[in-house]
Amino acid sequence: MPLSETPSTAVIRSRRVVLPEGERPADVLIRDGRIEQIAAHGSLIAGDRQLTDLGDTALLPGLVDTHVHVNEPGRTEWEGFATATRAAAAGGVTTIIDMPLNSVPPTTTVAGLDAKRKTAEGQAWVDLGFWGGAIPGNAADLAPLHEAGVFGFKSFLAPSGVDEFPHVEQADLETALAEQARIGALAIIHAEDPAVLAAAPQQPGVHYRDFLASRPDDAEAAAVARLLDTARRTGARVHILHVSSAAVLPLLRQARADGVRVTAETCPHYLTLSAEEVPDGDTAFKCCPPIRDESNRDLLWAALAAGEFIAVVSDHSPSTPDLKLLRRDGGSGDFAAAWGGIASLQVGLPAIWTEARRRGHGLGDVVRWMASGPAELVGLTGTKGAVAVGNDADLVAFDPDAEFAVHAEELHHRNPVTPYAGRTLTGVVRTTWLRGRVVDTAAEPFGRQITRR
Repeated sequence: MPLSETPSTAVIRSRRVVLPEGERPADVLIRDGRIEQIAAHGSLIAGDRQLTDLGDTALLPGLVDTHVHVNEPGRTEWEGFATATRAAAAGGVTTIIDMPLNSVPPTTTVAGLDAKRKTAEGQAWVDLGFWGGAIPGNAADLAPLHEAGVFGFKSFLAPSGVDEFPHVEQADLETALAEQARIGALAIIHAEDPAVLAAAPQQPGVHYRDFLASRPDDAEAAAVARLLDTARRTGARVHILHVSSAAVLPLLRQARADGVRVTAETCPHYLTLSAEEVPDGDTAFKCCPPIRDESNRDLLWAALAAGEFIAVVSDHSPSTPDLKLLRRDGGSGDFAAAWGGIASLQVGLPAIWTEARRRGHGLGDVVRWMASGPAELVGLTGTKGAVAVGNDADLVAFDPDAEFAVHAEELHHRNPVTPYAGRTLTGVVRTTWLRGRVVDTAAEPFGRQITRR
């Protein structure tokens, strides 16, 4: 029987099963795509069940990545559902939530959502949901999109980089958050302040320090302060996307103490890379907000360890190599002009594990940050994000001691551009299961489209 045709009942055994209550040896019984039982190691007899014994290879829940730019339809040459979801599966990610922009049309109307759903049909190797977008003038579209099952609404406080998804001014933000509070939707926000960005020094060229100066910490802090004040007044539930600057952490702490409903995420590139190591002209490292210095990275790790971030997610935002202006391809290497976005969907788990282990964290921590936390954020607890009875049998066999070198051309991402190229990372995904079936990226995809519950 091919592995991708796992029978309705199966057992996966490991001496390192990462459960919500901790890591221990266990047998996991799967029936009809869900976890039916978690039993003592070696206690479940195979019989007519397919038994997979992983030995010392760890068994994790499939990761949930709530911040992925798939870009299809409209910019499929940047990425697409087939390539993105293959990369996700190869990286141990079994659920992604697609961002509403960089596709054409964007997901700012029900028609735009329908276009994405139709395009994605039959192309997904993992389960797939969608965010909506809140932009100037579409407040009347938010309730219908929410009813149609989007997981919440993204807005930019500064220009997004694409004309079809404009950023919101303060009046637009007030309107959008008030409407989202009314309908009970989650607002997810790219928080950089356009006035601070406009006042920052703008020096084009190949020097990363110049690009970093053009996106200062103050831009994040000012935007987050304004957003939190608006959330207090409207009662909206807000989530701060891709926090790169530790300057926002005191603001978040105070807002939570004041009763504001706010969560925040950060990303592998902010936790594993630093400004000091970015080579001049290597625009694969460009993203907005930017990768900051080592001392800032240490503060982000301290906040993560203290539970101040609900999730670590990829913000996978690829483009074609020509838009990155890569020097290796004959481009200018100009950080100011290059497209800003990190491609890392397939390598996020080993990147985080490499640094987490070095800092004394365990696999249970990584699972909390990259599986159960994101699932909680979007309301999928009880279905995704944990090795737990009743959950979908979305599972990952992960060798935490194996090492590999990242070769961009070998990744499933559509374009071979990533700042992790050439790095040696620790932790290898051996097998990914989606609802109890092994995901074989050379076979037919069987991922499902999911909606807000």
